Amino acid sequence: MYVCICNGLSDTRIQAAISAGASRTHDVYAACQCRAQCGSCTGTILCMLRARNAEAETSAPN
Repeated sequence: MYVCICNGLSDTRIQAAISAGASRTHDVYAACQCRAQCGSCTGTILCMLRARNAEAETSAPN
């Protein structure tokens, strides 16, 4: 599914950037070799980053 129409970024491509170490929306754009255009996708990318962080915290050993 496309998350960013301006840059043609799919959820798969964004998840790959996050898996490769992107931890901020700016990092995701940089990893995808683009930058925010209209900004409407930044909220979705931020949610994806937070979900990944929550998942990492849950699976981390105590």
